[in-house]
Amino acid sequence: MLAFEEDKSPAIIKVVGVGGAGMNAIERMVALNLGGVEIIAMNTDEQVLRRSAAHLKVHLGGKLTRGMGAGAKPEIGAQAAMEDRDKIQNVLKGADMVFITAGMGGGTGTGAAPIVAEVARELGALTVGVVTMPFKAEGTRKLETARQGQSNLREKTDTLITIPNDSIFKVIDRNTSISLAFKALDDVLARAVIGISEIINSTGYVNVDFADVRTVMGNNGDAVIGMGDGEGENRVHDALQNAIHHPLLEGRSVDGAQAVLINVAANAGFSMYEYNEIMTNIHEVISKDANVIVGFTEVPDKDDSVTVTVVATGFRRNPVRNTNDRETASSEPVVAGRNETSNTPHIIPLNRGGAAPKTEPSAPWSRNQFSQGSSNMSQSFPNLDTSLEDLNIPAYLRKQK
Repeated sequence: MLAFEEDKSPAIIKVVGVGGAGMNAIERMVALNLGGVEIIAMNTDEQVLRRSAAHLKVHLGGKLTRGMGAGAKPEIGAQAAMEDRDKIQNVLKGADMVFITAGMGGGTGTGAAPIVAEVARELGALTVGVVTMPFKAEGTRKLETARQGQSNLREKTDTLITIPNDSIFKVIDRNTSISLAFKALDDVLARAVIGISEIINSTGYVNVDFADVRTVMGNNGDAVIGMGDGEGENRVHDALQNAIHHPLLEGRSVDGAQAVLINVAANAGFSMYEYNEIMTNIHEVISKDANVIVGFTEVPDKDDSVTVTVVATGFRRNPVRNTNDRETASSEPVVAGRNETSNTPHIIPLNRGGAAPKTEPSAPWSRNQFSQGSSNMSQSFPNLDTSLEDLNIPAYLRKQK
């Protein structure tokens, strides 16, 4: 195996939360102690911005909005970002990679996120968007606004990961509160960023570095990301299956990807035979012409489970369909596993260190399992913080303090 270079300079990664939904996601990253990245909050809503725990805060459009938000108008969000383009440029300087998280369909995130992405790419950073799309029940108008924002952002990013809000109904039950359901969506956004960041920042015998990530994600369209755990005799098989077959992927698989990056994390007992098994199995489910990069990181204090992270890119760039369509055509990043006792899908929560906890060994996944009911939220998201519930409330509706 190849030894890694210990003196290699780490990639500079910056994560930007734009607007209310984007800021919720970065607050989740702060709560999870995401290391090795700089977290930046950008908003037109000055009140929300002041409360953020982000490392840096950028108030957009102070003259235009007077700190009162964009009023669900993307054009105001875009104008606000243009007003403070120099501020955006200053905080993004020096970054090798920039993640931009936002919710599509509102004002600041929809309008400002493409401007932020444009600046990041002009500075030479690998630019990845991680966004949510509105619930279908919110109506055609908001979805069309979101689709336009998604399209604008897609043009300005190297890779775009999209999560439909409606996917949350696959992992909640009828008694789940609104605030907790939104925290779950924030958690998925956060873990999409965490998964990729840890691939870059981790060093190992077969190292996946920033250059590999740029190869897979640079100018490569829509993407999906998954993480899976496995333990016991079939731990490698289980981990890979859990990573590439997600309950929330709406039936989408990695077989259409043009590039796939895989990182395997395990303790010193991980064998060369198992490493070869990973490489062999992934080639059975993807295009023979796909560019595949597989790395291994040894984690000395890890238990006997194996964690596999998969980033698949290069899908055809389809927008989210309208509310009358039967399914969603966008890419959705999901970090997911299965509840072994109930056979219902659930999202694997991260622990404080940013890693997914181990799961019981699983049998091969079937597509039919993905449409089954929902799991208990207290099991799926035991660490969700409930202190951020009003960040989604527009400034003009929120009680002034």
